[in-house]
Amino acid sequence: MSNASITKTTPEWNTINWAKVQRKVFKLQKRIFQAVKSGNKVKAKKLQKLLLKSHYAKLLAIRKVTQDNQGKKTAGVDGKKVLRPNQRLKLAKELALKGYKAKALRRVWIPKPGRDEKRGLGIPTMKDRVMQALVKSALEPYWEAQFEGTSYGFRPGKSAHDAISVIFNAINKKAKYVLDADIAKCFDKINHDYLLSKVDCPYNIKRIIKQWLECGVMDNGIFEETNSGTPQGGVISPLLANIALHGMIKEVENHFPSTKLKEDGTRKTRYRHKIIRYADDFVALHEDYDVILQCKTLIAQWLDKVGLKIKPSKTRICHTLKDVEVNGKMENAGFDFL
Repeated sequence: MSNASITKTTPEWNTINWAKVQRKVFKLQKRIFQAVKSGNKVKAKKLQKLLLKSHYAKLLAIRKVTQDNQGKKTAGVDGKKVLRPNQRLKLAKELALKGYKAKALRRVWIPKPGRDEKRGLGIPTMKDRVMQALVKSALEPYWEAQFEGTSYGFRPGKSAHDAISVIFNAINKKAKYVLDADIAKCFDKINHDYLLSKVDCPYNIKRIIKQWLECGVMDNGIFEETNSGTPQGGVISPLLANIALHGMIKEVENHFPSTKLKEDGTRKTRYRHKIIRYADDFVALHEDYDVILQCKTLIAQWLDKVGLKIKPSKTRICHTLKDVEVNGKMENAGFDFL
């Protein structure tokens, strides 16, 4: 491509009205969210298709991947770390679900903080990352309208501080037993069939998600199949993990509902226990030790169908104020969440 053509197209990207782009995309996302909240999922899916065809949504997806994302300078198997402005505009015009085929991931090993172990990331190509950002923009509002209120990790407008605040409020007035747990290899072990049956989206989106899950990974020139999990390193992976784990909290709530008689004679359902999840970490809080044990069993059974397990080495039962004996071992009071 000549320097003249680069000069000609560069200002177009630099002069895009991003406030307008974000406003247009958010308006559609809000309509998707509201349609799901009102019980009209058919309308929501039609709006999802509309968003995926939106030039504004494509521009915003490209900007997020090429400019805003912290990992933007890590290349996939395509070797691309940067897109010039004219290349971004060209990609926006070409990006479409029809005929799209995902490429293999590139394995990148990074050290785990404070440990000798390394964690493997699966880095998609530049185009695949942009497509993931586009699909995420349509899926996220659909699921945000349904996600459980005490799920906090990788969600817009929610943070680790919010999770900690909820935990503090739950234990501030009354001491409780605590199940402090970690889900083992959460991103690596999610069952693909389970996730795809649950994701609830138009077929053309589901077909592409299936490609991302099964595209395989190149590790030092060796191709490896990906038969489970949603690889860390993908733009959409945290959302897919949250979709897979959605329902875990409700499973426990359905098993231990409690009712309180109100002054007008009606009954209000209350949950004396509390489950707070942040990505693959969660805590269960209750005044009764036996209820905590039952919570652990219920959650382990529920996770099994997702293809996941509780990690024993990072899971403990304790009490907020006193040392307690659990399975013949003394557990110190208190816990460290996140």
